[in-house]
Amino acid sequence: MSQIIIYGIPNCDTIKKTLDWFKQHNVEYKFHDYKKSGITKEKLKQWCKQVGWETILNKKSSTWRGLTPGEQAKITTQAAAIELIAANTSIIKRPVIENNTQISIVGFDVIKYNELFL
Repeated sequence: MSQIIIYGIPNCDTIKKTLDWFKQHNVEYKFHDYKKSGITKEKLKQWCKQVGWETILNKKSSTWRGLTPGEQAKITTQAAAIELIAANTSIIKRPVIENNTQISIVGFDVIKYNELFL
């Protein structure tokens, strides 16, 4: 049986839409609130290996925009991105959805959700 884990923060509108979609379609999932439960650098490395750090790092987030241009310019490698993400989990693109420890999708996409989970 597959185990779907949705990673995010509960007060995020995108996470709310995602959780609503899963509930409406009776798809079982576990929610991981990384603001409360944290996220390990090892998990971040796994994600980056699967989809690339550029996908995990949300450059449209207010957290990213709050960095100075110099801080942003330093994020050119996976290692640098992981350090930044670990220190600022709000910069993770939401949601990250795993199915049996493999990332199924990053972000909200109803068409992809229908293809992947129904």
